[in-house]
Amino acid sequence: MRYKVGMYGGSFNPLHLGHVDCIIQAANLCRELFLVLSHGTKRDEIDVRVRYRWLYGITKHIGNVSILILDDDAETKADYTEEYWFRDAAEIKRRIGKPIDAVFCGSDYGEDSFWFKCYPESAHVVFPRNGMSSSAIRENPMAHWDWLPNVVKPYYTKKVLLMGGESTGKSTLTINLANRFNTNYVDEAGREISARSGTDQLMLSEDFTEILLRQKLNVTEAAQHSQRVLFIDTDALVTQFYMNFLSDPGIEKNKALSDAVDALNEYDLILFLEPDVDFVQDGDRSEVIRDDRMKYSGQIKDLLRSHGRSFTEIGGSYQERYLKAVSLVERLLGEDDPSPRPMSEGGQSGGFPV
Repeated sequence: MRYKVGMYGGSFNPLHLGHVDCIIQAANLCRELFLVLSHGTKRDEIDVRVRYRWLYGITKHIGNVSILILDDDAETKADYTEEYWFRDAAEIKRRIGKPIDAVFCGSDYGEDSFWFKCYPESAHVVFPRNGMSSSAIRENPMAHWDWLPNVVKPYYTKKVLLMGGESTGKSTLTINLANRFNTNYVDEAGREISARSGTDQLMLSEDFTEILLRQKLNVTEAAQHSQRVLFIDTDALVTQFYMNFLSDPGIEKNKALSDAVDALNEYDLILFLEPDVDFVQDGDRSEVIRDDRMKYSGQIKDLLRSHGRSFTEIGGSYQERYLKAVSLVERLLGEDDPSPRPMSEGGQSGGFPV
């Protein structure tokens, strides 16, 4: 190896594949590499714990990499001037506790930058700039999806929830949309669990508890492997509706759980399917709901509104529903704007790289 101790720093807000390439090369060139994660405590940045986990996720298999978090209270990047530079450089040197033989940075940083001025005693290894920019990603993550490491993609994945009463086509539409946008989806967790007694009329209270927990865990897991968007069939509030409809004996505890799960859930778009297509009896669907579909659909909407959820109603034929849903998701992903978007340059002459 060329160097005993090296350092590579940035805010990694967010981490992109250009950073990853530099980190790998820097680790190859050092006996020890220290990654310095710059955290602006007064700036609007991605949670430092999230960024730390990204760095850990892409380096945990490399035995010679350590990660340090460096806080500063500059209000903006422009405010991060030489007063901060030298103070923070001294803090980094103190925490590393040994001579820093090499400082690594990108070619968008010149000799008047933080790296050259604050570490004159170190060798400076400059990696060619690869055109990737954290600021461009922040501006439009969907347009720069291929720049994101897999550990970062879940942070930006959009979540689209499909809701509605029985026999409104939401399960089929969920799968169709996932296929259309080449991503994955989350099935309704209650479908299998509700049939354990042969009929949902005899569900146990713990069945509802399991549905609530399993659905939440399934969404969390699926988000780790989605491509820009994740489609979700049903959520905790629909489960709460059925707890009421089916007279769950443990309704008080399960209602508290469903409210808590709903408070944790975050969706970028909720599509509510209207009951204006033919009712199809599929298994154990309720004839009571069949006979007054608008009433029970309205009860689910009331639950959504009482929990502060906004939603878009979709009705009409299956084709009309599909086309409307596709249009709304395209808008969410920025695909309805055919004009090219300019790429931000990102780098600056001082401070940590963005």
